[in-house]
Amino acid sequence: MTKYIFVVGGVMSSVGKGIATASIAKLLESRGYNLTCVKIDPYINVDAGTMNPTEHGEVFVTEDGDETDQDIGNYERFLNKDILSTNYITTGRVYKTVIDNERNLKYNGKCVEVVPHIPLEIIRRIKTAGKKAKADIVITEIGGTVGEYQNILFLEAARMMKLEKPDDVAFVMVSYLPIPNKVGEMKTKPTQSAVRTLNSSGIQPDILLCRSEKVIDEKRKEKLSIFCNLSKNKIIAAPDVDSIYDVALNFKKENLDDRIIEILKLKKRKENDQLEKWRELSEKIKKVKDEVKIGIVGKYFETGDYVLTDSYISVIEAIKHASWAQNKKPIISWISSDEYEKNPDKVNELSKYDGVIVPGGFGSRGIEGKINAIKYLRENNIPFLGLCYGMQLAIIEFARNVAGIKDATTEEIDPNSKNLVIHTMKEQREKINNSNYGGTMRLGAYPCKIKKDTKTYEAYCKDEISERHRHRYEFNNDYRKLLEKNGLVFAGTSPDNKLIEIIEIPNHKFFIGCQFHPELKSRPLNPHPLFMSFIKASISNKYKVKEKAKIHS
Repeated sequence: MTKYIFVVGGVMSSVGKGIATASIAKLLESRGYNLTCVKIDPYINVDAGTMNPTEHGEVFVTEDGDETDQDIGNYERFLNKDILSTNYITTGRVYKTVIDNERNLKYNGKCVEVVPHIPLEIIRRIKTAGKKAKADIVITEIGGTVGEYQNILFLEAARMMKLEKPDDVAFVMVSYLPIPNKVGEMKTKPTQSAVRTLNSSGIQPDILLCRSEKVIDEKRKEKLSIFCNLSKNKIIAAPDVDSIYDVALNFKKENLDDRIIEILKLKKRKENDQLEKWRELSEKIKKVKDEVKIGIVGKYFETGDYVLTDSYISVIEAIKHASWAQNKKPIISWISSDEYEKNPDKVNELSKYDGVIVPGGFGSRGIEGKINAIKYLRENNIPFLGLCYGMQLAIIEFARNVAGIKDATTEEIDPNSKNLVIHTMKEQREKINNSNYGGTMRLGAYPCKIKKDTKTYEAYCKDEISERHRHRYEFNNDYRKLLEKNGLVFAGTSPDNKLIEIIEIPNHKFFIGCQFHPELKSRPLNPHPLFMSFIKASISNKYKVKEKAKIHS
């Protein structure tokens, strides 16, 4: 019998529900249960793909080609397993299915209503995800915070599931307890209010995860116990931590896994070694002191007066995984490509980094700045990794400055240019002409064959791989011979040799661009081969630069 856990948020958004969900899953996985995680986003968008990354953070792409919220990536990284499109739900998807079913007479002439038909479709999707994963436990994260209008129908679905089988459903609320500077005391009132709001939906939380700067004390636990109708042992501390990979270990200290097993009346199973491996990783992260400096040249960092790193969360985590595996502490800097467009000479500052990544993206803003950066990295032999658009821009830079095609560009920026070294994929052209953008890119996992005697082959140690894609544009094969003649190596192609998937420059310390997104498949305990090779080259570059400095001094 499958059990269900719903994770909801209180007081404010971005309180860490995704990491809490993934950590609970990791904890219960270590107790021998088969887990899967579902993410519910309450927006009308059918998927996350049509939103700007500064609006909602990174778009994560699943193995089967779904554009999802970044929390799906967290689930994959923590559970070390693929989470498929079945596990991603939005309001848009639910309503679209119900309306399509009504149009196709699947309700047998009934009056189709928001309640119960929308909640019933939500329940169907959650149960389907559990069946497909053959899960003992399905953990469903409901996006946003309780009290928002958008959440009501998802909470109603959860309430209906609890009503049907009370022992099979549990509720975990992640709520924030502020410590105002001028007060200096942890305040429980906002969380009390959030719990009462959840109560008004007919739901009583079984567990309260108390997010705060510090560990919640006994006095505050007593207060929440009385006013939120919970025993003290179900009020769990969730303080700020240096690494997200410590969260599951903190929950273990509070016996959260035992509390959930009791609530769901689960049979206790023998613990495996999953949490021990997690603990070893946590200890390594704390002990590593030797640094490797990595720059990320992007354009989705700025949101008002603040820096938004969520736009590239998978890239950042992949850098961390590969660095830790090589006993290095990554120091990551976010560099706005707009700066290099306004002031090209500023690219000289890239010399202070051991390696630089140019990640994916769309559109024309900041593109010349990225190309200026790539040129500097190529000419100064600084390790470079280009991801998706980053690879395309590396090809444009090479075509302009090495092969002599001065007006080389991409159709995405200038469709009327004579030299489109990057152009629209054949099957994408009609979609673009019809403004058919949602979920229509080349998405998901595709095979790629790798050329031997290349740095890419050294990284993977195999001649065929599978990687996840998200793009509409491809390298124009009309320029293939010319660029090869000038020294660009096409290290990876589609099995039919028609699509260029990986490029590299052989006489460079490390200069590789890939059309896919390797960061999506990196795991804390299983770093991605390309990131491992890039970090290795960056470490080598660091020590060579130091050695040169010693000689000159």
